[in-house]
Amino acid sequence: MKAPIAEILLAGPRGFCAGVERAIDIVELALSVWPHPVYVRREIVHNRLVVETLRQKGAMFVDELDEVPDDATVIFSAHGISPAVRQEARRRGLRVVDATCPLVTKVHLEAIRYAREGYSIILIGHEDHDEVIGTLGEAPERIIVVDSVAEVERLALPDPDKVAYLTQTTLSVDDTRDVINALRLKFPKIVGPSRDDICYATQNRQTAVKRLVDDVDVLLVIGAANSSNAKRLVEVAQTAGTRAYLINDVQDIRPEWLEGVARVGITAGASTPEILVSQAVKTLRGEGVKVREVHVVEEDVRFALPQELTQAAQSRGLDLPERNAMRRSI
Repeated sequence: MKAPIAEILLAGPRGFCAGVERAIDIVELALSVWPHPVYVRREIVHNRLVVETLRQKGAMFVDELDEVPDDATVIFSAHGISPAVRQEARRRGLRVVDATCPLVTKVHLEAIRYAREGYSIILIGHEDHDEVIGTLGEAPERIIVVDSVAEVERLALPDPDKVAYLTQTTLSVDDTRDVINALRLKFPKIVGPSRDDICYATQNRQTAVKRLVDDVDVLLVIGAANSSNAKRLVEVAQTAGTRAYLINDVQDIRPEWLEGVARVGITAGASTPEILVSQAVKTLRGEGVKVREVHVVEEDVRFALPQELTQAAQSRGLDLPERNAMRRSI
């Protein structure tokens, strides 16, 4: 495909965040340390290429723990799990490695704290998303999931003076702001986390898109259809008045999207490997087409791997992975 474009602008930061990088490293290191198969409950992150690559290396992906044999090794995905899943794994004697993003774990701990203090908890998010399902499991009798201002207006709580809110980490900042404002109007004494639950990577990628959209005619967001943060990047661009499309990879690009286009922007969701960005650039870059990076912030966040996994690796003389979340290729 040769597009009649003059310039390709790449948003920065884009692609893998520290939580995704950590989750992938956990699976790869576990495959090096323990006998195969190593089981992974649900997609470790929402990206088809990542999942298929890890499957080829020996990971077996399952939907639920009843598909995992007793005494096997199982890894929980980056999106987090409910206590019920953890308890089942413990009861069955499974070796568990938790790849939950530390920022998601933070939301879980906040839910537990508010529930213990007797609050009604409003969780802003999509009820069918793995992250929300896991958080909801911490206190199902206390948590109500909402995703719109209209749902806030319909809320009826036992004690309007004792309400707390939390948010799914990968939602749009603009979306959560509207819902939080509605909650504060309806429940003036509502409390929330000391810092916004929107993760740094979600915020940075949205900020990069906002910086980019005024300079491009169309934005391509590379990410999975079930990736909440990737879909939010499309929405951010569209809200700003720029055409934007979500694609799994370069094969999804339609020629009509690029008709009459001079500048194309490219970004990627937090679960998307950089190789998919490189493939898109290679396909779109004709003779004389410039490629320019537009950075708004450099990311240097890193999350430690689980201690039991690093100890097992070191006892076998294995080197721990060197991580570079922005440039890693699957």
